[in-house]
Amino acid sequence: MDVEVWSDVICPWCYIGKRRLESALRGFEHADAVQVIWRSFELDPDAPARATGNLEEMLAAKYGLDRAAARAANARVTQLAAAEGLEYHLEVARPGNTFDAHRLLHLASARGLQAELKERMLGAYFTAGAAIGDPDTLLRLGAEAGLDLPEARRVLGSDAYAEEVRADEREAAALGADGVPFFVLNRAYGVSGAQASAVLLEALREAWAARHQEP
Repeated sequence: MDVEVWSDVICPWCYIGKRRLESALRGFEHADAVQVIWRSFELDPDAPARATGNLEEMLAAKYGLDRAAARAANARVTQLAAAEGLEYHLEVARPGNTFDAHRLLHLASARGLQAELKERMLGAYFTAGAAIGDPDTLLRLGAEAGLDLPEARRVLGSDAYAEEVRADEREAAALGADGVPFFVLNRAYGVSGAQASAVLLEALREAWAARHQEP
């Protein structure tokens, strides 16, 4: 059974949703038959490769908040992440354009390394303050995940996998996904947002039952 997840590597709820999905899969009786596929979604397609300002300033500008309110919002999501075993340091996060990150994730998918690279990208951005739009950062993370460095460099130096990223994004729009994470189970069930693990587990069971029900 396929579980497709549209997400962005700078989306704090996407990392939380990833952990909640992993928790749900640990309780799912048929987890060994589930393939998780990460699909591309850009929260800010027009962002520069290296955005100026910090996350707090960007959040305040985007939602019309004052700095105190933006700081409080970051504190709340950091606390929720901690409940899932994640260590967020949003004060050092370095936002940027994620199109190249998604292209590299498609290469990783083709090489059977997508899960490893997705986890490294999320951890690097939310915990270590890595500049996610920087090519050198992406190459380092790709190599750590097991990608061939010369091949990864060739991909980033070209437009390879650009159409695959755009196709994912067109499909998200067609499915009505205007936010992430967005989970699609077996091409039959959709779950929007970083829902609780219990909700995701129930969705997994329903999708499995629907797929395997008697005619």
